[in-house]
Amino acid sequence: MGRRRAARDERRAREFAAFVAGAGGRLLHVATLLTAEPPQRCVAAERLLTAALAGTYARWDQLRGEDPYERTRQELAARFAYSAWRHRRPGPPGHGPLAALTPRERLVLVLRLHEGVAEEVTAATLGLPPDRVRAVCARAVAVLRAPDHDRDRDRGPGRDRPRDQRAGAAPGSRAAEGRGP
Repeated sequence: MGRRRAARDERRAREFAAFVAGAGGRLLHVATLLTAEPPQRCVAAERLLTAALAGTYARWDQLRGEDPYERTRQELAARFAYSAWRHRRPGPPGHGPLAALTPRERLVLVLRLHEGVAEEVTAATLGLPPDRVRAVCARAVAVLRAPDHDRDRDRGPGRDRPRDQRAGAAPGSRAAEGRGP
């Protein structure tokens, strides 16, 4: 009985190691985008990915035909969403390409545009209605397309920007001029 279990555990470890060797780089890139860290110093991304891979490894025998990459990506998204919700206070400004976005915007943008996950699947993963996912994605893309995105990214999100841009008011509107809604 001990030999069979040892052989099964060894096979499981080999399969998982092969999966990590093949998908680990892409998953680390996803984690780096989520945490908005620079690729050279992605400590939080590595920690997030390690936790997601540990969850996948713990359920490796239960996958039964399910794509392990998909399972790990879901685990990564869930762990990132939970940590972003749990630690709501802003940390040091990130310097990654998506640092100007909120954690939710980064998560939706990475799942939808970088990973190509369908809107309905993203909505189900995050527990949001599909129209909310669509709105968050559109807002994130608009922030990244803004002409002053690179300049604002250097200062950090929300710093030294006019009040109308921080609050989302249209330039020239009453809210932008500080006279109410």
